[in-house]
Amino acid sequence: MVVITLQRDKCIGCNYCVELAPNQFQMSKKDGKSVLLHSKEKKGFYTYKSQDEFIFEASDNAAKACPVKIISVKNV
Repeated sequence: MVVITLQRDKCIGCNYCVELAPNQFQMSKKDGKSVLLHSKEKKGFYTYKSQDEFIFEASDNAAKACPVKIISVKNV
């Protein structure tokens, strides 16, 4: 299972996550910050869990490219 977490309030809107993992992230037209698609919010952290192992590589690349390091990707 792949678990992706986004700490959205610290997003600076650089768009790297969307470029590297467009199936998991998109930019909000409202505030210009990243949105983790299909995620659930809890205390400012947005989490998405998927059985699809194929999303790991793109999501991990997005996490590594994030300049403010607010994306976490785990393969559990």
